[in-house]
Amino acid sequence: VQLQASGGGLVQAGGSLRLSCVASGRTVSNNGMGWFRQAPGKEREFVSAINWRGDNTIYADSVKGRFTISRDRAKNTVLLQMNMLQPEDTAGYYCAASFFSETSRSASAYKSWGQGTLVTVSS
Repeated sequence: VQLQASGGGLVQAGGSLRLSCVASGRTVSNNGMGWFRQAPGKEREFVSAINWRGDNTIYADSVKGRFTISRDRAKNTVLLQMNMLQPEDTAGYYCAASFFSETSRSASAYKSWGQGTLVTVSS
């Protein structure tokens, strides 16, 4: 499966962006999906994940209450709505498809990764 992330850009602090991840090659409708991010000079970190049915979501504490993950199984798409963005949210954002149907915070649970989309938040 190929994952294509888009929607990144430059936004001022307090603004919003919506990231999209579209899967092609095969369906991911039965896979958990996740978003991770990596800032320059830092390790990749978990952001959010959603299970195969879309009825269970988890978030990193740093984004809880500001970010919302959702999916459209019919369109093989996962979205990440990011509100109240802060400079510390600046990073490359990567979507990933899990080996499993449920959510996971661990990068090792994910088998396919997109190329990333850059989010820059100015203060």
